[in-house]
Amino acid sequence: MAAARAMWTGAISFGLVNIPVKLFPAIHENTIHFHMLHDEDNARLQRKMVCPVDGKEVHPEHTVKGYEVGPDQYVRIRTEELEAIAPEKARTIEIKDFVPLEGIDPMYFDRSYYLEPQEHAAKAYKLIVTAMEKAGKVAIARFVMRGTEYLACLRPVDGVLMLETMHFAEEVTTPEELPGMPVKAEIGDRELKAAEQLVASLSTDFEPERYQNEHRQRVLELIEKKGRGEQVVVQPPVERAKTGGGDLLAALQASLDSSRRRNPRDEGGERSPGRKGAARKRKKV
Repeated sequence: MAAARAMWTGAISFGLVNIPVKLFPAIHENTIHFHMLHDEDNARLQRKMVCPVDGKEVHPEHTVKGYEVGPDQYVRIRTEELEAIAPEKARTIEIKDFVPLEGIDPMYFDRSYYLEPQEHAAKAYKLIVTAMEKAGKVAIARFVMRGTEYLACLRPVDGVLMLETMHFAEEVTTPEELPGMPVKAEIGDRELKAAEQLVASLSTDFEPERYQNEHRQRVLELIEKKGRGEQVVVQPPVERAKTGGGDLLAALQASLDSSRRRNPRDEGGERSPGRKGAARKRKKV
């Protein structure tokens, strides 16, 4: 595997202390990408910009940015105007606050990165990691990457600083904004007890390696079969019956019975750990 390449370099600003760091992605995507082909000759199709008024192709040098303010009404914005108000290109992760991690709803997190100390910054890096671990806090910071300003959370994990880019508050939808929330329904004691037993029967330690991208594997198998010239029979998807009303308790009990047969429980009433054991424990902050 090729050595990881830093996608950003700068420094963590911590009071009057600056800690030079490099930013590396913690996640690599395994998305399968397809190209659009012409069904008659298998040629790869090209996308072109066409003006709907005269039907002619428009080249990039003849395009401008526009913001729609009404039906077919646009405000033109020049590139230099955007550049004039762009965030300052300071290569600094500026820490604003330290907060408890449990006080942050996971929905605010977006992408995960590792922060690695640059040369001669190991001691300062270790200092902030240790201080945050002992305080039980994570840092909320701002930084600019590739012309975009980000809100971020810095958290210590096993002696390493991780940076999670975050959504701003105005980007997050609250349950109160949904038409069907909050849910108003009455549940019976028997239903609740059966549901609690089902949760207990499926409870175990989190082992990331147990959960595979099954759909991706099926797509790869399909590609392999088609590449060998095999005929593939498409089966219609099986639609699951919806559960509600008087069926709920019966469905819960059937699920509980099935879970007990598949997953023998230990003396504590929870499912026994998988063969590979529990996932590597991460230090809590």
